[in-house]
Amino acid sequence: MYATERQQQIISTARADGRVEVKDLAETLDVTPETVRRDLTALERRGLLRRVHGGAIPVERLGIEPAVADREGRMAGQKERIAKAALDEVPEGGSVILDAGTTTVRLAELLPTERELTVVTHALPVAMVLATRPNITLHLLGGTVRGRTLAAVGAWAERCMADVYADVAFLGTNGLTVERGLTTPDLAEAGVKRALVGAAQRTVVLADHTKFGRADFAQVAPLSAIDTVISDSDLDAELADEVETAGPRVVRA
Repeated sequence: MYATERQQQIISTARADGRVEVKDLAETLDVTPETVRRDLTALERRGLLRRVHGGAIPVERLGIEPAVADREGRMAGQKERIAKAALDEVPEGGSVILDAGTTTVRLAELLPTERELTVVTHALPVAMVLATRPNITLHLLGGTVRGRTLAAVGAWAERCMADVYADVAFLGTNGLTVERGLTTPDLAEAGVKRALVGAAQRTVVLADHTKFGRADFAQVAPLSAIDTVISDSDLDAELADEVETAGPRVVRA
């Protein structure tokens, strides 16, 4: 396979999956990791990819936030494992905050039915899952609902969080790096996420491995403000160690 054909396949894979890994490409393309790294460097110089730890992501994905419907099927197996691992962080009884996101929705579906829990959320899909649960006292924040995430944002939602202090907040994120911490493409969404972090005794971030090494437009919080990050087993071990050095415990489910 010529370099141009190989690089085109790399671009196609990156656009389809949202990320490519050096080790996986080396096996698929039957070349050395060094060859893959040279290809990634060439594609980055052409403005088609951006190098991240262990691989690369397509440039057109940076700063572009997929809608909920577009995200539901992505990384489904990984999100299932992350949500199940997050159950270990749910208190026996008490209060939790659930952020918007497909993984937090899955966690909401898995919440035990025998525990009395108070749940605060600004996400309509989370509220729809929990609204009829007899063991759940549900508080839904008001605000301007973003069609892309189906979550309430803005000053109203942030003011409501000032009255709350929950046992644990489960947060989603679009990007996570050691340098920038948690990031998301939208400033209003970032503002509410910051309020969620400030309204909880502990914060647990649920993020599949494709979110690592990515920095989006709006910063939410540094890693020092996070207690635990739960990801999937595809997360590079070295990168997990770097994140742990910055503060939070990292669980690979």
